[in-house]
Amino acid sequence: MSIISLVAGSQGSQDSQGSLEGASRALKADIARGFGNARSTYESASRLQRFMGNTMLQKLYTRDAVQAYSEVLDLGCGTGWFTRKLAAMGQVGAVAGVDLSRGMVQEARENSSQGIDWIVGDAEHLPLPDASYDLIFSNLMIQWCEDPRSVFRECRRILRPGGRLMVSSLLDGTLKELKDAWGAADPEHEHVNRFETETALHAKVYAELPRATIETRTIRLPYTSPMMLAGELRHLGAGFRGAERRKAMTAPGRMRNMCGYYPKEPDGTIVASYEAVWIYWQKR
Repeated sequence: MSIISLVAGSQGSQDSQGSLEGASRALKADIARGFGNARSTYESASRLQRFMGNTMLQKLYTRDAVQAYSEVLDLGCGTGWFTRKLAAMGQVGAVAGVDLSRGMVQEARENSSQGIDWIVGDAEHLPLPDASYDLIFSNLMIQWCEDPRSVFRECRRILRPGGRLMVSSLLDGTLKELKDAWGAADPEHEHVNRFETETALHAKVYAELPRATIETRTIRLPYTSPMMLAGELRHLGAGFRGAERRKAMTAPGRMRNMCGYYPKEPDGTIVASYEAVWIYWQKR
């Protein structure tokens, strides 16, 4: 169940439908603002993002995937790190980057050479024509969407026959250590974003993308302390966006308590677990 449906109440009337749409717009604006505020620190903190995106790029370099792509879209492009990588590939023609955050798109435009088309847009309602792209690359974006099925439908719509879709995301269990530590330190409030279960995501993928290939892996990243992890999430703009969050800044005492509950490695460092998923699909 999405955050929106939890806070919006019944969907049976026009008033409740208006509330749902209003809540959705407000949440998207909050997400866009959070990432826009992190535009100058995002790339320095994006260890996980680079690993997961590079995993998809490697697929494009395999022997059976070397082919020409005349139109390529980086969906959820952020600061344009992978948009630029795609544009530099020899078999790629025109490249566009789309992101919900105007600040991220501005950062991408300012730090990229000419020749890439930058677009501010919602992945669930793309301002792009049908059958206009040969390849869609989307790295760690769909977990921020209300319903990934609407994104998959949009990707299916704008892909040309034979076009390829490559998506990465995160599943339930991501940041489990942080969630458990906050659960002990501040049990009345949520502090970690929710993610789809593997079962739920599989069902949504196969409902919209028949014969898709899904790959999963647990990634464990080291940190010197829980504060370093919290700082990385802040620099990414990936803070908790749920309605259950505290409205005021978290008090230092609660943060210290959370750090005390976070499991430590023998050398005093910590690890954070990320349940990674990659989705690959070709339009018949």
